[in-house]
Amino acid sequence: MKRILLVEDDRAVALAVIYSLKKEGFEVEHATNLKSARSILNDSIDLILLDVMLPDGDGYELCSEIRTAQNNIPIIFMTACDEENNVVIGLDLGADDYVSKPVKIRELVSRINAVLRRKGKDNNINSVKEIFKSENLELDKGAHIVRKNGEEISLTLNEYKLMLLLMENSPNVLTRDMMLEKVWDIEGNFIDANALSVNIKRLREKIEDDIKSPKFIITIRGVGYKWAPKVVS
Repeated sequence: MKRILLVEDDRAVALAVIYSLKKEGFEVEHATNLKSARSILNDSIDLILLDVMLPDGDGYELCSEIRTAQNNIPIIFMTACDEENNVVIGLDLGADDYVSKPVKIRELVSRINAVLRRKGKDNNINSVKEIFKSENLELDKGAHIVRKNGEEISLTLNEYKLMLLLMENSPNVLTRDMMLEKVWDIEGNFIDANALSVNIKRLREKIEDDIKSPKFIITIRGVGYKWAPKVVS
């Protein structure tokens, strides 16, 4: 049984989420603030549902602490604000996904299962020794490391998976729906297309020399994206 840590100070929201997740077969630990969340968090937790606004700080702070400690436990933000800036902050800190309040339980469960499936797949491919090179970029699939001009750069999990997907399929064009399904591991019914655009934008900022004139990730208007330069593996 998967254990979920729910960090939510709104009692009504928390009770509804806990009740629904237990019905779906999850075990749920509940924290109402950052202090109690830190005390509960341990290796037995499989995923964190994290509210943004909390009484003693914000969820971004806890997410940053977890990722700084090289802990890759899946994190899904729950936020009343799904504006691009809020989404960018969470994703850039290393969150795996986000859901907007009021939470739709079916959507939440779908996202939780998708993130957990991705996590399982990531663990299975960690031993794969394969390196993709494209001009001044290098992606080490086994180590989950990306280097630019020989220097390691920090990518979130979804940024890494997007880059790997594009490089593995270069020079083919990937549709937006295909990328949503492959990276977020669901059919896209509950995914805001904005999440893909935000992740592509953040990835370009890290790998491109000129984001206004990208040479690696090319937008094919009305279709999707492709990795343009030659990839050697």
